[in-house]
Amino acid sequence: MLTKEENELLCRVEGDAAMGRLMRHHWTPVCLAEEVGEPDGAPVKARVLGEDLVVFRDSDGRVGVLAEACPHRGPSLVLGRNEEGGLRCLYHGWKMDVDGNVLEMASEPAASGLAAKTKHRAYPSREWGGMVWGWFGAQGSAPEFRAPAWAPSDQVRVSIAKVLLPCNWAQVLEGAIDSAHSSSLHSSDMVPAPVGGAMATGKAWLRPSTDKAPRLQVERASYGFRYAALRRPIRDAARFDYVRSTVFVAPATVLIPPNNLYNVANVNVPVDDTNTAFYFIAWGHPAQTPETHTWRQYLHQSVGVDLDDRYRPLRNEDNRFWQDRQAMKAGNFTGISGFPNQDVAMWLTMGPIADRSRERLGASDLAIVEFRRQMIDAARALDNGEPAIGTAERAIPSGVCAFQAIIPKTMDWRSHEARFTWSDDGREPAGIEPPPAMTHGSLTA
Repeated sequence: MLTKEENELLCRVEGDAAMGRLMRHHWTPVCLAEEVGEPDGAPVKARVLGEDLVVFRDSDGRVGVLAEACPHRGPSLVLGRNEEGGLRCLYHGWKMDVDGNVLEMASEPAASGLAAKTKHRAYPSREWGGMVWGWFGAQGSAPEFRAPAWAPSDQVRVSIAKVLLPCNWAQVLEGAIDSAHSSSLHSSDMVPAPVGGAMATGKAWLRPSTDKAPRLQVERASYGFRYAALRRPIRDAARFDYVRSTVFVAPATVLIPPNNLYNVANVNVPVDDTNTAFYFIAWGHPAQTPETHTWRQYLHQSVGVDLDDRYRPLRNEDNRFWQDRQAMKAGNFTGISGFPNQDVAMWLTMGPIADRSRERLGASDLAIVEFRRQMIDAARALDNGEPAIGTAERAIPSGVCAFQAIIPKTMDWRSHEARFTWSDDGREPAGIEPPPAMTHGSLTA
């Protein structure tokens, strides 16, 4: 467990909070690219690390991320007119471009020269992997954008389900690195079967183990850590282990063990101290990875069906997450459709910020303990002048990935040659290199 002071350090991101300062050393997802898919389309409201933002695509297709409040008198630019290369405030007609330049001040005489002297807060932005990314660190300090491990090249299909959750980012991320819970909470969706490895069907993910109490082992790294959950396989358990190896990429990404068709990841963006943008990602070969619509349907995370038009879940504590008790009597473990929704029910019922000082942890919580200690240590190290975890030469190396495999008991999982799930011949997508530097993201994956 953590002390209350440690829990505050881990969870708080707003203002000058130490964890927020750490996160501002990384490029951060702001919204889905599809939310601003149309040039001169409707602007989108976003909030990241406690900062209110407006995102829009201008007439030339460039994406801008600006402070939401107009620099004149402060009304929301989300209501503004997106036209002719800029975003115009409705109140007095001030118009800003994607770089924060004030193009026009309809309420001011041209001779005043005020427009040339005024600059609105604009954040460097990139577009990659189906997301709009922003840099929220010190102005002028943005490093070159590096492709995330889950979208290593533009050959990859990336399908993303998004949901905005009213709880802290850390309890969401801890769910992704907690391998033990999947054998209970998701047991009706991740079904034990006598197969040679994890397999995806149209209705479930099969896995070759009935073991609900995995043995965990952790390997630290400069970018975070990876760990293995070792389980008894259904077949030949005397000679083999079933290994599921997860990768934590600081500050808020998890690479989840894949199935036989595609890779899985999630990104957990702190909206503020008590809200999180949760992005659940399938990625891989275009012929084997579900399209976005299919992915969201499979997860029960579709806008208009499971979410409102602002990506907020319709399932909540008041309606008990649409839990079906009759289905539970018939054999379904949770009665909640869609395994991310099962997670959401657990995260939200912990409260806006989980009180970790009251927990009783066990051996299966080794990865949780490692995550907390590493991030708390990283925040303190940054305050002491050390480089931020996972940045520059500390970034995750190309090719590091999650994996699942049945291996001999005599083999160390750390030496297993893990590869992305890509195609039948086992080759990875070509050209896995960071994308070139971009002023306003024109590259997509």
